[in-house]
Amino acid sequence: MNAPRAWLIWTIGVLAYLVAVAQRTSFGVSGLEATERFHASAAAISFFTVLQLLVYAGLQIPVGLLVDRFGSRAMVASGAVLMGLGQLQLAFADAVPAGVLGRVLVGAGDAMTFVSVIRLVPIWFAPARVPLVTQLTGMSGQLGQLISVVPFALVLHTAGWNTAFLALSSLSALAVVLVLALLRDAPPGHPPRESGQGLRATGITLARAWQQPGTRLGLWSHFTVQFSGNVFAMSWGYPFLVSAQGLNPATVSGLMALFVLTSILVGPLFGTFVARHPMRRSAMVLLITIGTALAWAAVLALPTRAPLWLLALLVVALAIGGPGSMIGFDFARTFNPSHRIGTATGIVNVGGFVAALLTIYLVGLILDVLHANGFSAELYGLAPFRIALSVQFLFLLLGGVLILVTRRKVRRQMAAQGVHVPPLLVSLADQRRRRVELRRERLAKQRSSTP
Repeated sequence: MNAPRAWLIWTIGVLAYLVAVAQRTSFGVSGLEATERFHASAAAISFFTVLQLLVYAGLQIPVGLLVDRFGSRAMVASGAVLMGLGQLQLAFADAVPAGVLGRVLVGAGDAMTFVSVIRLVPIWFAPARVPLVTQLTGMSGQLGQLISVVPFALVLHTAGWNTAFLALSSLSALAVVLVLALLRDAPPGHPPRESGQGLRATGITLARAWQQPGTRLGLWSHFTVQFSGNVFAMSWGYPFLVSAQGLNPATVSGLMALFVLTSILVGPLFGTFVARHPMRRSAMVLLITIGTALAWAAVLALPTRAPLWLLALLVVALAIGGPGSMIGFDFARTFNPSHRIGTATGIVNVGGFVAALLTIYLVGLILDVLHANGFSAELYGLAPFRIALSVQFLFLLLGGVLILVTRRKVRRQMAAQGVHVPPLLVSLADQRRRRVELRRERLAKQRSSTP
């Protein structure tokens, strides 16, 4: 493959993804301003992000099917157009329904971007480089969050709501121009995409991707390690740090920048680890899950405000979940043929965003219920936040259990296909079952050789 051309294509795709992340996370930075602008409750503000994520998650599988059929260039450009229109709508919205419409458009455009960019990686790069480039994709895209927490937040607080969101809309316009001018779906000589796939064939592709246990392992891995960081970055992190923990906006921006920096530094390490130790991927996901739970427990168990160093440790733990969730896409890649990677990636990408939207809504609902019942005079006080954010532990536990169950099915499938699975990765029950099978095979051979 032409390496310089491949890196150029990847750079354009990553720039489009970076813009999408900036659009996605912008509302989390403006949550307090949105409460005043729309005169809305905590549940209503959370509904903005919940509906955005609901649209995003609901479109992942259709987008996966469409990108396999129409290619990344068309999908990324269409997504940038929708996000630009969504931020333009939000810039002039002054009521909840109008604002929600803007976030729906942002969610729809965002849904078209990541899966389409990820699909470019195995097409343009050699297999040995794919895990690292996949991590670099996720890592580089997170710079978009840095755009939302530093320059966007600065413009929002100085120039106002309209100017800030108009600036974000112009970023999407720039992305459209770059994608149409420079992005290409595949290198010369690459097999053409399948065209004219009917509804029945589409259903078969989707069913086969879902029936593959490796796809489901990727889904639950993404579900478990990605959602908490999304909840923090997209919705409740900023209000929690400012209102509940008493930090000033400059310090919060610093912590959000730490979130992005950690993702950038950890991403390549995970990519290298996955490439060298593919049989340890699910173990890494489980370790990240445990680390996330311990970090939240340390902060929420305190009856008073947490020290800054502990909040920084929480931010680091949540940031690690972003690169960790990319392991889920590596499961989709390794357990599915190239013609349905987009579909499998779309299935995996549903996981973390479904968990995030459920958590964001439940946190807002719990805050409103506690405030309405006089639990706290402050809607965004420390005590109600400690209770509301604890709902995350339920999703971490559920995801961890589902990972363990699905991992066992994947390893049984691998063993049946003759793939060597290291003994430490096989459950004791599976080891016993394999020993029994080997004993039966030896007895059968002895009987057949006896005259």
